[in-house]
Amino acid sequence: MGLRLKFNLVLVVVFLIGFGAAGMISRQLLQDNARDEVVRNARLMMEAALAVRSYTVDQVKPHLDPMLVEVFLPQTVPAYAATETLASVQKKYPGYSYKEATLNPTNPRDRTTDWEADIVHQFRNDAQTTEVISERLAATGRVLYIAKPIQITNAACLSCHSVPAAAPPSMLKIYGEANGFGWKHNEIIGAQVVTVPMDIPVQNADRALKTFLLSLAGVFLMVFIVLNLMLSWLIVRPIRRMAQAADQVSTGNFDVPEFSERGKDEVAVLGGAFNRMRRSLDKAMQMIDRGE
Repeated sequence: MGLRLKFNLVLVVVFLIGFGAAGMISRQLLQDNARDEVVRNARLMMEAALAVRSYTVDQVKPHLDPMLVEVFLPQTVPAYAATETLASVQKKYPGYSYKEATLNPTNPRDRTTDWEADIVHQFRNDAQTTEVISERLAATGRVLYIAKPIQITNAACLSCHSVPAAAPPSMLKIYGEANGFGWKHNEIIGAQVVTVPMDIPVQNADRALKTFLLSLAGVFLMVFIVLNLMLSWLIVRPIRRMAQAADQVSTGNFDVPEFSERGKDEVAVLGGAFNRMRRSLDKAMQMIDRGE
């Protein structure tokens, strides 16, 4: 096995180990960054929903309350305002969604699905849990969701949700008396759920990883070629010439030209040592021939 082949084998093995390690580490970092990006988007949507709710309670509802005696305006309900506002976002970004999932809602569209009901019960069973972040496989692909509990902390809410008799008649005309009642103060009745798709960020992370690995392979290929050229020019060729010269000298041919001793690297030192050995051997053979 030649010196060049040994060198290349070691170089390839080192590259493959480094390539694999760099690939695994980079993939994990890119996937983590992609998930962090999705979480930031979900938190932004959640904060937008909370802002709409606060705006509705503070600046819209006080002006519309006097009209509730004659006609019920769902725009005065914070949950309705937040849902409608973010539904407009969902039209442009179909994978994004916001829902105030409720176990016993007034509006049937807010009723929990099975997986949403599990989240609500999780909040009910553990009062210390104030947020849930997880992933699930939806019909549109892999999604991440953030959920926060909906708790009746304002006793004023019970005026519409305690018993049908206490609710505004205008509201009963729209939604009836079957749903949205029996709520209690400080009870967790649902969860705000923001859902954000993960496919695009994950695909971007995969493309970035592919680009990085291809670039790394390209750099290795260039380094491989340059190192082989340097190895051939600076080491392999001089050593091969020395081996051929040594073979000639071993057969008694001392007409081999001397090697250049320019430079201070190991090959130049080896060339100088070979020249001295050849001269010494030549003199010794001449002395033998003269019978000295």
